[in-house]
Amino acid sequence: MNMKTIGVTGAFALATAATAGVTGISIDSLGDTGNGVTYQVFVDMTDDTRIDAVFGNSQGTLSIGLADASMSFYQNLYGNALSTGNNPMFYPLAPSLEYDSFVTIGALDASGNPYGSNSLLDIGIDFSGFEAGGGIETDNGSWFVTPADDQGNPIDGRVLIGQFTVVGGSGDGYADLTGFINVQGSDANGGFQEYGLNWIPAPGALALLGVAGLAGRRRRR
Repeated sequence: MNMKTIGVTGAFALATAATAGVTGISIDSLGDTGNGVTYQVFVDMTDDTRIDAVFGNSQGTLSIGLADASMSFYQNLYGNALSTGNNPMFYPLAPSLEYDSFVTIGALDASGNPYGSNSLLDIGIDFSGFEAGGGIETDNGSWFVTPADDQGNPIDGRVLIGQFTVVGGSGDGYADLTGFINVQGSDANGGFQEYGLNWIPAPGALALLGVAGLAGRRRRR
């Protein structure tokens, strides 16, 4: 299996010119949901592209954190770091569970909503800090689904990769959240890995895709 690296020129090359099927990172705000401001982070892509994994490795550390040390991620007592740990049957008894902070691919909860099933797995990530209200960081771990799992396919051009309720949040997810995200998936040309995805504010609160100076794209052919 040969790997081809496609270089990126400029720190924000992908902010104005999309690379292959990944077109951006967007952050939706659900507003103040009772225990903080809830944000949902999506990878935006073309319809022929899917996401199988969010990962960190020696070539690119994965990190998701908070811009201000006074803030923290809300974690419900009955929730989990993964969307598979959030059972919607408990929402009537613990309404705040719906706004727990978790990572995912596509699915909002254990039921798989809106896909109908949730087969999310993880390997190598220590989520203990995240479960205590802090960030996520790894250079040797991933949360992922298999290529056969429907939840990696976009709905309305994007795939959810995490929900984060920020205690003390401002209402602006692009300002409150920090992160460098690597994703693996496939498009019409084959499999790919995208390194160093970031979000930057834009007029009208539209998200554009930024990349670190060392970011690159690796494609399997």
